[in-house]
Amino acid sequence: MVYRSGAVNEKEIFERICKGDEKALEYLYQKYYRMMTKLVVTNSGTEEEARDIYQEALIVFWQKATSGNLVLTSKMSTYIYSICQNLWRKELDRKKRLSNEEKDAAVSLDTESEERERILARCIEQLGETCKKVLMYYYFEEMSMQDIAEKLGFANTDTAKTKKYKCKKKLDELVKAQYSEQDFLD
Repeated sequence: MVYRSGAVNEKEIFERICKGDEKALEYLYQKYYRMMTKLVVTNSGTEEEARDIYQEALIVFWQKATSGNLVLTSKMSTYIYSICQNLWRKELDRKKRLSNEEKDAAVSLDTESEERERILARCIEQLGETCKKVLMYYYFEEMSMQDIAEKLGFANTDTAKTKKYKCKKKLDELVKAQYSEQDFLD
């Protein structure tokens, strides 16, 4: 079946996606790309962030649809749009928290100089094994909270976020206790 704009009804596309038809998902991706990415771009996001959020939303939609448990009570576009909104809201909250953490912390994980790296490495070594892993995964391997939660067997992403926050705080305290601020000022 060839997908042409307007030639396919939404019910049919949804049924095909529920059956795991990736072509139908591609069609959906193209059809709503502008609408979904505009949501992020007009709300302080970049084009790249918009694309990432949209792709993530489609993955969520795909997983729910193919599980057979999704009953649509609205248009697909409305449903996907609300997923995008929720994901973007979470991302904005995360960014806000990060910028607040950076303002609050005397020491940020800014490892531009070798000296800073050495000091941070020494302090990270003094943390517990779980804290070490959480911080390394998050800051150095740039893993998502979801991946960290799965890798370390946490109940969910909120547990991982809380653990990261506490570990970061502990690291900040260690650094402040053991080194003068002068070491961090170039």
